Amino acid sequence: MNASPPGKYAWSVTVGSKGQIVIPKEARELFDIKPGDTLLLLGDEQMGIAIPPKQALQYLATQIFDGKKGE
Repeated sequence: MNASPPGKYAWSVTVGSKGQIVIPKEARELFDIKPGDTLLLLGDEQMGIAIPPKQALQYLATQIFDGKKGE
């Protein structure tokens, strides 16, 4: 039985001595993360760290350069 809500996932990762993390294979496959991809790492001191899907970087850039506010 999976206790996670549909479409929600959680993985644990280990930080190496150089501060690197390995994204689990299942997560890389699910989110189509390939070697050389650029990921966006967001941090909030109270909420923690988030790594949104790579499409979020394109969306953010479009919003900035088009001068639109996020909705």
